[in-house]
Amino acid sequence: MARRYDCNDATDRISGLREAASAIRRGELVVLPTDTVYGIGADAFNSEGVADLLDAKGRGRNMPTPVLIGSPNTLHGLVTDFSEQAWELVDAFWPGALTLVARHQPSLQWDLGDTRGTVAIRMPLHPVAIELLTEVGPMAVSSANLTGHPSPEDCDAAQGMLGDSVSVYLDGGPTPGIVPSSIVDVTGTTPVLLRAGALSVEELRKVVPDLEVAN
Repeated sequence: MARRYDCNDATDRISGLREAASAIRRGELVVLPTDTVYGIGADAFNSEGVADLLDAKGRGRNMPTPVLIGSPNTLHGLVTDFSEQAWELVDAFWPGALTLVARHQPSLQWDLGDTRGTVAIRMPLHPVAIELLTEVGPMAVSSANLTGHPSPEDCDAAQGMLGDSVSVYLDGGPTPGIVPSSIVDVTGTTPVLLRAGALSVEELRKVVPDLEVAN
């Protein structure tokens, strides 16, 4: 039976974060608010948990799960060949609605799907998400919806779709908006915008003027 906690209530928030952290460590699924939409998350290093996440959404391995982190410093242990321009994007836009596609450390024991050696990674600008990520470490997180359905802007919508496949729901109220993060590929010599989202090309080019836009 799923448990739900009101994170706008101080006592409930403490309890909810504690229970969510315990659930993640057990390999279970948690729904959490972010600065874009609600996400469904698992321990990034628990392959069974990530597989359960994909199953809960009805999503295949051909659509790997992004990873959320609670601090830019966490990048040092996760990515390799991270360029100076990539760090400039992190400094300018994290925490926030910018996802970076980078090469992950080949030694990492994780299975996020068919990633081909890369990982889509972001630090969200939401206090509940950051608090949980700081406690449990990197999480595989995807939008908390069934594949093909709208991404949820509130906890009710997420719970209506995912039900008891999730152990803990952290209700942070409505999210600020449904505009997704912008996605920039930093695996090559020149950053490439793969998806325009909350950050415009113009905003990104103020930091990396040679940013290219994918066709």
